[in-house]
Amino acid sequence: MEGQDQWQRTRVVKIESMESWNFNLTKAIQQDSLIVVHFTASWCMPSVAMNPFFEELALTYPDVLFLTVDVDEVKEVAAKLEIKAMPTFLVMKNGNLIDKLVGANPEEIRKRIGAYTETVHVA
Repeated sequence: MEGQDQWQRTRVVKIESMESWNFNLTKAIQQDSLIVVHFTASWCMPSVAMNPFFEELALTYPDVLFLTVDVDEVKEVAAKLEIKAMPTFLVMKNGNLIDKLVGANPEEIRKRIGAYTETVHVA
C-alpha cells in the first residue's frame, strides 16, 4: 500500500485519496494510535512553512500517526471534515475528532499533542 513505503522514509504519511485516508484511519484505530492530521495547500505559505515542524513532531512522537492532506488533491477528505482554512490540524482518537487547531502555531500544536500523548500513555 502506498502509505506503508512512505512510513519508512518520512514518518508523515501523505494522504492521496479517500481510500488512503480510510486505510490509515482504520490502521490507527486497530493499533489504538493517536492521529494528528495536517490539512495543507501548496499555495498557502503558512501551511507550507509548517511542514518541517510537522516532520519534527512525527519523529518526536513515534507512537502517533501523522497524516498530511493537501485540500486541493483530496477534496473529499477536506469536505468530510469541514476544513475551511489552512493550515488546520486535527487530533483524532478511535476515528473521532478530539481537538482542532486552525493556524500556524507550532508551540500550541506541540503542547496539545504532548497533553494527549500523556493521557494516552497513562490510560
